Amino acid sequence: MAVATLPAPEPRVSRKGLLVAMALVAVVGVIALVFVLMRRDSGSGNQGAAHVVAPVAATAPAAFAGSASCRECHAEEFAKWQGSHHGLAEREIDPKVDLAAFSPERSFTHGSQTTTVRQREKQFEVLTPGLSEDGKLTPTAIVPTRVIGEAPLRQFLVPMAGGRLQTLEASYDPHKNEWFNVYGNEDRKPGEWGHWTGRGMNWNAMCAACHNTDVRKNYDVAADTYNTTVAERTVSCESCHGPMKPHVDEATKRRNDGATKGGWAKDDKGGTLLPAGKTSAIRTPRATLSTCGSCHARRGELTGAFIPGDEFTDHYWLTVPDQTDLFYPDGQIREEDYEYTSFLSSKMHSAGVRCVDCHDPHAGKPVLQGNALCMKCHNGSFPNSVVIDPAKHTFHQPQSTGAQCVSCHMPQTVYMQRHSRHDHGFTLPDPLLTKQLQIPNACNRCHTDKDADWSITHVDQWYGAKMERPTRARARIIAAARRNERGAQAGLMSILSQEKIPLWRASAATLLGNYLNDPAVPAALTAAAADKEALLRDAAARAMTPLGELQAAPNYAPPIEAARAMLARMINDPSRGVRIRAAWALRGVIEQDAPATGELLAFLNHNADQPAGALQMGVWHVSRNQLNEGVGWFEKSVKWDPNSAPLRDSYAVGLAMQGNLIGALDQLKHAVRIDPRDAELWYKLGLSYNETNQPAMTISALEKAVQVAPTHSRALYNLGLAYSAAGDRAKAIDTLNRAQIADPQNPNIPFALSTIYLAAGDRASARAAAIRTLQLAPGHREAMQVLRQLGE
Repeated sequence: MAVATLPAPEPRVSRKGLLVAMALVAVVGVIALVFVLMRRDSGSGNQGAAHVVAPVAATAPAAFAGSASCRECHAEEFAKWQGSHHGLAEREIDPKVDLAAFSPERSFTHGSQTTTVRQREKQFEVLTPGLSEDGKLTPTAIVPTRVIGEAPLRQFLVPMAGGRLQTLEASYDPHKNEWFNVYGNEDRKPGEWGHWTGRGMNWNAMCAACHNTDVRKNYDVAADTYNTTVAERTVSCESCHGPMKPHVDEATKRRNDGATKGGWAKDDKGGTLLPAGKTSAIRTPRATLSTCGSCHARRGELTGAFIPGDEFTDHYWLTVPDQTDLFYPDGQIREEDYEYTSFLSSKMHSAGVRCVDCHDPHAGKPVLQGNALCMKCHNGSFPNSVVIDPAKHTFHQPQSTGAQCVSCHMPQTVYMQRHSRHDHGFTLPDPLLTKQLQIPNACNRCHTDKDADWSITHVDQWYGAKMERPTRARARIIAAARRNERGAQAGLMSILSQEKIPLWRASAATLLGNYLNDPAVPAALTAAAADKEALLRDAAARAMTPLGELQAAPNYAPPIEAARAMLARMINDPSRGVRIRAAWALRGVIEQDAPATGELLAFLNHNADQPAGALQMGVWHVSRNQLNEGVGWFEKSVKWDPNSAPLRDSYAVGLAMQGNLIGALDQLKHAVRIDPRDAELWYKLGLSYNETNQPAMTISALEKAVQVAPTHSRALYNLGLAYSAAGDRAKAIDTLNRAQIADPQNPNIPFALSTIYLAAGDRASARAAAIRTLQLAPGHREAMQVLRQLGE
């Protein structure tokens, strides 16, 4: 009996399939993208429906008294503060102080560009490349008006249209009396997000909040302008203590009435705080930490309205070690992460150590120098502290660099070309992790002429089995999860349930978002979402976001339904950050007039001045079935940052959803030129070529995807189909077999093989592939059809 053969699967993904493949990545990844794109997150527009956005109420300027009012009663603290980095965080140009930077005239090169600094009559100028009216790069004379920072570098601010202040790349090192570019030899040009004229160097959004007191950005979405206000220039007394006008008024009244200080409240160390019956805004350790963290953290800004005494998670989303490479898997800082996250990840913080235990809060300097600072606790005086004998512990010569506690446990990384910053994770040097996972270790940071094996030999000799510590196991789990290794979710769930440090539990919860197809994961995240720590609840909501994005839930497994129900409850969480995260996860279905929706929209509006914020606003509109508005925001994000591959990727998604396949293809072409090492972009470009009926280009792009990522299963699968359609069965079979190895649980791959084998007359192989399909997907109709045609 003749057997009719089934046609080989067409190497086409339907338009709907293309959109699902592309949009899923854009929507699921948008939160992580925000943290990658922006140093300190600062997206918005027409909300589509009549809904009043209620931002967090601003503190009345009249509530601030100004630092000068503190001097008379707090002379010692004022003197320390006045010359500190906080006291000098931002100031007006001062001819006496800044003359040395601009005179004599001098020039320096950065990349292919040259910048000149000089004095012209009574003003200072920076002659730096800008765009002329004809679009050519030409020297432009800029007159800075303000300075941010003191040492080891000062940056200069330039006023521009729309209420903007822009931060120059050209920076001054007062110690060396040198000018340099904070980007080194990068050749950033006008029109780029990170150029000094771009939004990445905009003071209103990126610098002001942490260099001044009570900043209100006041961005006008419609006009794209700023009316930014500050209570006081620089990081003043009230930046940390909160608005103190009532305190100053009462102090003045008491002094005028001849009252003594006897009626004033005392803190736990006997220091004078506030009038009796009042409470200091930073009296509790938690409030103090939140106040420090409000600036010393890599974070997303939710409100722009933090006041000392507020909870950190009510105003910020904290960046934690996640799928990105912002941190190393052991928690060491990699990018410009500041101190807060790494400190929260440490045993020091877990044991109750506070910032002010080590740093004088007014001078901003360590309270003791050298090892004396560490030994004031590690001599047994601090509860549960490990007692350390430095002579026996370091295995280095006394007074040498290697004998300093900070050299091994707080290694430094240089940012902005000149600024060396200590890692506050108090990590343990582990050269074995350097060899296995490319995580740097303090030993080889000093001994640059040695390799990791040399260091491994020594630490094993000194510490032996102690090196196989829980922190090593945790780093390996985090690293495996960042590589999306199968089975890593088990380790993450063990961290989630057993780790004592909340920051690491939050990191594990965040990474579990990559394993939602394991039924145990949504259940574990649902449990974490009820934790007492807001940081962990936020991480759980972030991980469950893809589940909330689904518009309907027919036949969902119980763990997924429970997770969705938990997200619905989390829009009423005590923490604003958690409420906004849950509202974002449910953005397609949340009621327009829900309180959490108002908070979400206020967050979106606050961040609408940056490309990542525009991306978020676009996603919001698309989720609310306002496609044209959403695509408009995607277009704006690309305009504001044309060199971002992820933004062009998202814009391509929107264009494809509008049916503009040629426009989508053009954006993806740009994206792969920007980031040719991103296999996912090549994969999507292949799908886009396929949608526009360009089979040869489809194959070329998919080949590039698997060249960059040899185990990219979806690219391999589609490439196999494309080879089949082109008549190259041998390549099709070989590629689909590679896809099957990369993704052995996908029934579509063996089914595709079964049809190709059937068309080639290889009945045995067709039968085996069809049976494999049914093993993976019982009831697979097309596979059963293949077997029927084979006479089964």
